[in-house]
Amino acid sequence: MGRDFRGEGGRGRPDGTGRRIGVVVARWNLAVTDRLLRGATRRLVECGVAEDDVDVAWVPGAFEVPLGCSAMAATGRYDAVIAIGCVIRGDTAHFEYVAGPAAEAVMRVQLDTGVPVAFGVLTVEDRRQALVRSVVDGDVAGDNKGEEAADVALEMAALLVALRGD
Repeated sequence: MGRDFRGEGGRGRPDGTGRRIGVVVARWNLAVTDRLLRGATRRLVECGVAEDDVDVAWVPGAFEVPLGCSAMAATGRYDAVIAIGCVIRGDTAHFEYVAGPAAEAVMRVQLDTGVPVAFGVLTVEDRRQALVRSVVDGDVAGDNKGEEAADVALEMAALLVALRGD
């Protein structure tokens, strides 16, 4: 068997020491995206990322998140980027026009740039589901997908360093 490359997954929290992380956040559904951002930044700091090494760029909505991620990744300043947004299904076709294309475009950004982009864009049926997936300290029991996106960003950054031999 050859080498087994891992991005620190399965061994507790990833080490973010010395990492620079970009975060792109949609203002649409701000009550949710702000909670996701708080979860992501809290987790990054818990993992050793210096607060000054986390840059946040705000965009109007989830449809604009991929362009923000692309611009951040293209700078070469970031080890990873986190995409944060929230698309809630409504009574119109808006959900279908935004959710899938945003996900595909975020994936394309990381493939085109080689910079990991963690997908922290919620695609939910209703506001209740969004709130359950964006719990912050002091809220009712649940989880925070922003925290999970931060873990993914750090793990993928570490994996790419291992694979590239940096």
